[in-house]
Amino acid sequence: MNQHYFTYLSNIASRQWNDPALSDYGEEQQYTFGEMAATILRLHQLFKLLGIKEGDKIALCGRNCANWAVAYLAIMSYKAVVVSILQDFKAEDIDHLLTHSDSKLLFVGPYVWKDLSAQPLSGIEAAVNLADWSCLRAKDEDKVPDADLLEASFRKLYPRGITAENFRFDLDPDAMCLINYTSGSMGSPKGVMLNGRSLSNNVETGMSMLPVDPGQRLVSMLPLAHMFGQVCEFLYPLCCGTHIYFLTKSPTPSILLKALQDVKPYIVVTVPLVIEKIYKKNINPLLSRKVIKFFWRIPLTGPMIRRKVRKALTKAFGGELRYFICGGAPISPDVEACMKDIKFPISVGYGMTECGPLIGGNPPKYFVAHSGGVPVPNMEVMIDKPNQYGVGEILVRGENVMMGYYKNEEATIAAFTDDGWMRTGDLGCMDKHKNIFIKGRNKTMILGASGQNIYPEEIEDKLNNLEGVGESIIVEREGRLVGLVFPDEQTSRKMSIDDLRELMKQNVAKLNKLIPGYSQVSDIELKDEPFEKTPKKSIKRFMYK
Repeated sequence: MNQHYFTYLSNIASRQWNDPALSDYGEEQQYTFGEMAATILRLHQLFKLLGIKEGDKIALCGRNCANWAVAYLAIMSYKAVVVSILQDFKAEDIDHLLTHSDSKLLFVGPYVWKDLSAQPLSGIEAAVNLADWSCLRAKDEDKVPDADLLEASFRKLYPRGITAENFRFDLDPDAMCLINYTSGSMGSPKGVMLNGRSLSNNVETGMSMLPVDPGQRLVSMLPLAHMFGQVCEFLYPLCCGTHIYFLTKSPTPSILLKALQDVKPYIVVTVPLVIEKIYKKNINPLLSRKVIKFFWRIPLTGPMIRRKVRKALTKAFGGELRYFICGGAPISPDVEACMKDIKFPISVGYGMTECGPLIGGNPPKYFVAHSGGVPVPNMEVMIDKPNQYGVGEILVRGENVMMGYYKNEEATIAAFTDDGWMRTGDLGCMDKHKNIFIKGRNKTMILGASGQNIYPEEIEDKLNNLEGVGESIIVEREGRLVGLVFPDEQTSRKMSIDDLRELMKQNVAKLNKLIPGYSQVSDIELKDEPFEKTPKKSIKRFMYK
């Protein structure tokens, strides 16, 4: 880390004081950098009048919006601790996390408050509406300043108004500034404690790997409460002077595609599911045509066809795309191969909440197929106890690594080796250039009958590319591997259940020709509903057996 990320933000704000910084896509809410700074300092006055002190916990729970981002920055610059809670958690779970985190104040979106308002919220001094900064509930109404009192206090402190010089803060990079409750795809959520050094190193990594000019634009679609979206779609681009448009509603394909056409972002940061759906619906049918297959590989016609495919795909994402970054899950090998073949600017990173989130990454031009990139700056990666194929648990240490789990010493101790390496729980290997290759989760690995390590994710990658398969997971039942499949929507509409079952029998035969003998799948079981997922679209594997 060279400097705290807030220093980058203060510097860019002073240069772009009147330029747009944060907008709610399709809505009136918009902040210039100067307006953002003034609102942050107004919220500081609110904290003071409510008796909030440095180091106090302030929770944030709501849909993506400009006010979520402003509240986050206000808490951080006040030297309080952001408690980031995913809005998708159930109301009783949110209430439990507020108590567990010792939060004194809650910023909450209207969508979440509809259900959360029925909870006791016993530890919270006040709940503030993210839509308009109004007080929704308070233990002591007399302590809540009205708008006039707040404005008078603000004007007394800044009689000449706000300037860029007021928007500078001396923040300790080693102080805890964030507790992020994980999505918990393998079980109960934990509160990951991160300091300013972790966030700042993540931001600097983004700046070095994906440089951007001030004034560029971005559509924020991933949950801000998840570290991938928080750093890659908010902190890093904002510190570069990017104008961020937040999708305040669930990003359906139609909403997302329209936003991309309107905003014309320089970067798209997303999970592989987005590009895989586009590939399956728009590109794969084209590439499956015999005439296209023939001309695709001919030296004279192939490059021309690939350029047209790349141009059409770039246009679908707004036309000004420089980087397409995937993370949070492995990408389909077929999709990845096609993207590299057409020279689409794709790169797949590797990370986890406990590293705020980056562990590995690469600019698109250096991205190596099937990898999660190389270790990011100020991070070390090693493979623990590799087998004969070089596969072992991935261990990491460095500036991005968490301080531990909040009020969970047992889990913190279990997460680290005696000499300070953090256990990722992921299995993988590295090549001579330090590219990281993920083979699966330690907890999901299945031990075969003859002692072979079977990684369900590798089988699922192949199964998901077969006809009629929307999504799948592989489970073990009495020594047999079974595929659980939710069929894709298009196939479900045109086929009867009996036809679907027959198709899956054929898929079992096709799949087993693609995988080793020790990992053969014995059957496919159809599911009536999509799999339960975390907000980052990982299937909650612990729910299925």
